[in-house]
Amino acid sequence: IIAYTIKDKQDVSLVLDTLEQLPKECDGLLHSDQGSVYTSYQYQKQGQLKGITMSMSRKGTPSDNACIESFHASLKSETFYLDGLYNTPTSIVIQTVIDYIKYYNQYRIQQKLGYKSPIEYRQSIA
Repeated sequence: IIAYTIKDKQDVSLVLDTLEQLPKECDGLLHSDQGSVYTSYQYQKQGQLKGITMSMSRKGTPSDNACIESFHASLKSETFYLDGLYNTPTSIVIQTVIDYIKYYNQYRIQQKLGYKSPIEYRQSIA
């Protein structure tokens, strides 16, 4: 996870804030679903200014976005479901997600990355 913003509602400012966290010229591909925030003019324009090629899932095909869907499944099963966090206050949800992203990036090894964490893997190929 290289950029994220957490709020209690999803709107265009949420995704624009996340785009702002990316390097000035990231020159890459960004994949999303076809939600209104991702199809908005502001989001598309901001991505274009950063040199990002936008990619969107086809309707009704979450497998197009399998990478982030897998992350969300891990997040839920390794935190909320495991710890029995149901009907949790927003502040606890936000802190849980922030803590998990840090853990996931820095410490959680993955077989597909040669049993390295994402940060270790990126450093090894740089």
